[in-house]
Amino acid sequence: MRRVVAALAALVLLPLTPAQAVAAPKQRLAVGEVVDIAPGVRDGDARLALPPKRDDLRGERFYFVMPDRFANGDPRNDRGRSTSAENGFNPADKGFYHGGDLKGLHQKLDYLDGMGITAIWMTPMFLNRWVQGDSAGYHGYWTVDFTKLDPHFGTTQEMRDLIRDAHRRGIKVFFDIVANHTADVIKYAENKTAYISTGAQPYLDASGKPFDIAEYAGRKDFPKLDAEKSFPYTPVKDGPTKLPLWLNDSTLYHNRGDSTFSGESSEQGDFSGLDDLMTEHPRVVNGMKDIFTSWIDTLDIDGYRVDTVKHVNLEFWQALAPHVKQYANRKGKKDFFVFGEVFDSSPENTSKYTTTGKMQATLDFPFQSSAVSFLSGKGSQRLGEVLLDDDRYTDADSNASSLPTFLGNHDMGRIAWMIRNDRPGISDAELLERLKLGNTLMYLWRGNPVVYYGDEQGFAGTGGDKLARQDMFASKTPEYMAEKLIGSDRTGAQDNYNTAHPLYQQLKALAAQVDLDPVWRDGNQVLRYADGDVFAFSRILGREHLVVANAGTSPATVTVPVSSSAFENAQVQNGRVTVTVPALSSLVLKGTSDVAKAKPAPVLVAPVAGTVLDERVELRADGIGAPNAATTFAARAEGTSDWTVLGTDDSAPYRVFADLSALPGAAVGKRVELRVVAKSGEIGADGAFVSLVAAPPVPDPARRTRTGWSCTTSATPTTAGACTSGVTSRRRPSGTRRCRSPARTPTGASRGSS
Repeated sequence: MRRVVAALAALVLLPLTPAQAVAAPKQRLAVGEVVDIAPGVRDGDARLALPPKRDDLRGERFYFVMPDRFANGDPRNDRGRSTSAENGFNPADKGFYHGGDLKGLHQKLDYLDGMGITAIWMTPMFLNRWVQGDSAGYHGYWTVDFTKLDPHFGTTQEMRDLIRDAHRRGIKVFFDIVANHTADVIKYAENKTAYISTGAQPYLDASGKPFDIAEYAGRKDFPKLDAEKSFPYTPVKDGPTKLPLWLNDSTLYHNRGDSTFSGESSEQGDFSGLDDLMTEHPRVVNGMKDIFTSWIDTLDIDGYRVDTVKHVNLEFWQALAPHVKQYANRKGKKDFFVFGEVFDSSPENTSKYTTTGKMQATLDFPFQSSAVSFLSGKGSQRLGEVLLDDDRYTDADSNASSLPTFLGNHDMGRIAWMIRNDRPGISDAELLERLKLGNTLMYLWRGNPVVYYGDEQGFAGTGGDKLARQDMFASKTPEYMAEKLIGSDRTGAQDNYNTAHPLYQQLKALAAQVDLDPVWRDGNQVLRYADGDVFAFSRILGREHLVVANAGTSPATVTVPVSSSAFENAQVQNGRVTVTVPALSSLVLKGTSDVAKAKPAPVLVAPVAGTVLDERVELRADGIGAPNAATTFAARAEGTSDWTVLGTDDSAPYRVFADLSALPGAAVGKRVELRVVAKSGEIGADGAFVSLVAAPPVPDPARRTRTGWSCTTSATPTTAGACTSGVTSRRRPSGTRRCRSPARTPTGASRGSS
C-alpha cells in the first residue's frame, strides 16, 4: 500500500443510466469529529506490533530479454517452421523476426549466471499473429493462442529444458503475458475506429436495455450481450481462430474503437487496434485465471510480468492476482511472483494496483523517471520525492520492498540513449561513468533490479520501441549494424556477449557486493540528503549502510545526517558525517555496530474533519526518533472487535494511506478507532476516534482548492472542525501546542542546507 491517496479514485462509479436498475452505489463518507485518545501502551497493543512485510520476492536480479533478439540457437525455426510467405522472418527489418530463440537463450545461461543474474524475464512466448500491418509479432504482444508457444522461438520441451537448467543455476524464469488485449482479429462492420464513449452510446444488454459496465464488473449477474445490439460498433472476425476458444466470442470485447488513452477509453478502448477484452465480464476473468494457472503446471515458471495493467479495470486484478498466487502456493511455489506494468511516473497511480488492485508489485516507473533525471544532471530532488512516496505502497500484505526497478526498456528506450538525449554532445567516456552510476544506484536501492538485455554491452540505440530492440548476435539490420557500442570498440554487426565489457564486469561486481550483506535485500531505506547533484540514503538492517551518489562533473563535499555512532571509514560528529564524493561516482559507508534502539512515543496524525473518504487518506505517526521503527497502523469501526491492519511502515516519515470507508462496519453515524503501535526495542502507542458522516455533494472541479496546514492549541478536547483548513486537531497532554507541518522531509534528512 504505500501512499495510495488516489487508490479509490479509479473505483468511483460511473453515472447510472436510468433504464437499467442496479444496486445503489455505496454512500460516500467523510470525517466528522476527531477525538484524541490518551497516548500510551494498553492491553492488546503488543499484538499489533508487527514486523514490516518482507514476504514477496526481493533482491532478485532480473534480466529482461527479448528472445528474438538475443541469441539464435536453431536457424531451422527462423521462419516458424512454416512455408508461408507471411512467416514474419526478415532479419534486415527491425520490425520483423530476427531468429533468436529458446535454444539460443539456453546456450547463454552461463553468460547470465556469470553476471550474477538470478531471474530471467522474457517477452511473451505465446503464439502471435505473425504479421500485422507493416510489422511482425517478434515481440510477443499480439497473442492469438495462449495454449502454445510461438514456433519461431521453439517448442514446449525446449522451454522446459531451459527452465530446468536455469533452476539448477538458481535462476528463476518469468513469463510476460497480456490480459488486456489479443491480436487484432476483430474488425468493425462500420469501417470506423474512432472511440465512442459510453456517454454517447451506452452498452446495451441482449434485450436492448442500457447498463453501466462499471456497476457489473466481476459480478455473476453480468448482463447477457448480443454482438448485433450491445456495442457502438459491430464486431466482425477478420483473422485466425484464437485459443482458448472462448476468445472467439466477440461479445467478450469492448468494441468501442481505438483508445485515446484518456478517461474511460484508457480501459475500454482498443490499444492501437488490438482487440480489447471486456475484463469486467466474469467469463473473461475465469478464462484468464485458467490461462495464467495452466502454465504454472505445464512449465514450472516462477511468475509473471503482466503487460498494460493500467488499461484494465481494478476489479479484474483483484480477482486474478490473488487467485494466481494462491494456486502457485498450493503447487509448492511459495515465492511465485506477479508484477505488472503500470506505465506511469506517479507513485500515487502505480501504487493503486498493488493496494486496491491486489497485485504483488508493479514495475517502478517512478524510480526510472527520477533516476534518469538524476543521471542526466537535472538534480536529485525528484529522486528524493519518489523515495518518500514509497509509503504509498504500504498495506497489510505488501510494500515497496518488492518493486522491480529499472533504467530503460523495450518501449521507452535505453538509459544510454536517454542520457545522450538530455546531454547533447556528451562524450562516450562520461556516458559510461553515468551508466555505471545508474547501475550502482539501482542495485543498492530497495526492490528487484532489472537489467535490460544489451545494456551490459553498451547498447544505446536512437530511441524507443524498435530503435531499442537491437540484436545481441551479429545483426543484419542496417540501423543496428551501424551502432558503435559504449565502452567498447565493437559494433552491432558483431556478436556481443563480451564478458570483459566494463558494464558486464561492473554488474558482476555489484551482484557479488549485494550478496555479501542481507541489508541490500531486507533492509529499510531512509532518505538522508537530496540537493543539487548529490543524493544520499541509508539502508538499515541492524547496521546502517550509507550510500552517497554524485551525478555532478566535479567532486562534492557534503554533510549528511546519519543514525550510526560510527562508520568503518568515516567519523561521525553530532549525528552527521562529512564525505567527499568524486565526480560521477558513489561511495558506501558501513556502520561499526547496530543502530541504537529508542522507545518510540508516536503521535498519531488523523485526517482533518471534513476529509472526504472517496480516496485513500494519510495516517501519520510523528514523534518517532528511530530510523527503522516498525510502525503499524490499524483501525476498527464501532461495533466490531477485530482490528484491520492497514500496514506497517519501517522508515520515516511513518505513515500509510488507508481506505477508511472500506473498513468492515464503516457507515454514516459510526465511529472509527485508529491505532498506531511503534516498536524499536520497546513499544509506544497512540490513538484517536474519528466519526463518519455523509460526504457533501461532489464539488465543481473548477472550484476545488487545496487545503493548507495549520497549528492548533488543544488544552481541551477539540474536533477537527475547530482547526483551520488543513491539519488534524489533536489533544496532547498538558495543553501542549502541536504543529502539523506538511513538510515531507523525514526526521534526520537534509535538503542540503549544510
